[in-house]
Amino acid sequence: MDGNGRWALARGRPRTAGHLAGARAARAIVEAARRLGVGTLTLYAFSADNWKRPAPEVAALLRLFRRYLAAESARCVAHGIRLTVLGRRDRLPTPLVQAIEGAERATAGGRHMRLRIAIDYSARDAILHAARGLSDSTAPRDAQHAAFAALLAAAHHDPAPAPDVDLLIRTGGEQRLSDFLLWECAYAELCFTPVPWPDFAPDHLARALADFGRRERRFGAVLASADPLLTPDLAAG
Repeated sequence: MDGNGRWALARGRPRTAGHLAGARAARAIVEAARRLGVGTLTLYAFSADNWKRPAPEVAALLRLFRRYLAAESARCVAHGIRLTVLGRRDRLPTPLVQAIEGAERATAGGRHMRLRIAIDYSARDAILHAARGLSDSTAPRDAQHAAFAALLAAAHHDPAPAPDVDLLIRTGGEQRLSDFLLWECAYAELCFTPVPWPDFAPDHLARALADFGRRERRFGAVLASADPLLTPDLAAG
């Protein structure tokens, strides 16, 4: 969800105003994603590298996360959305950790959509943490894959492994992954848009999903329909 600060500065406002606008956009996108049939939505709110930002901005973001979780928990319950927070918690303020745990408990029964918010998250750190738990495994590859997914989920406090990412959307004009869900995005379709996150509306999401639906996903293989040599001879016999 990129572009909050630049959105605010372009309007002569402080960067924190952009983060507030971004929180409002997040609410609209969560509701739209549920209506559009998205099963799991992950929002990258604060990376492990974002601690390098100016201390007042970081403090404002952490306060905003706490207020957002408190305000959105009831909405998630009403709409059957299960909310979980990915990332480290040992560096977060205690009131924010308590807000995270309270939101997760309150929404644990949600079955219509999984909403995951990444706070103090680093895909590289999570992968390294999970790899340490699998380093001595001699299980078959498929079993190791499943075990690693479970370890990765545990590394970033997810109660269960989520499906691999189908579509990654990055707003604000940047075209990079920025340490986000690197394992889960192995075969994700990518969508980069210049629209800053505060202006990213449900219509933008709907168009991104429609474009995704027109893409041909091969996962490294060649579809038989694309190569006549791989098409079975249905007239034989």
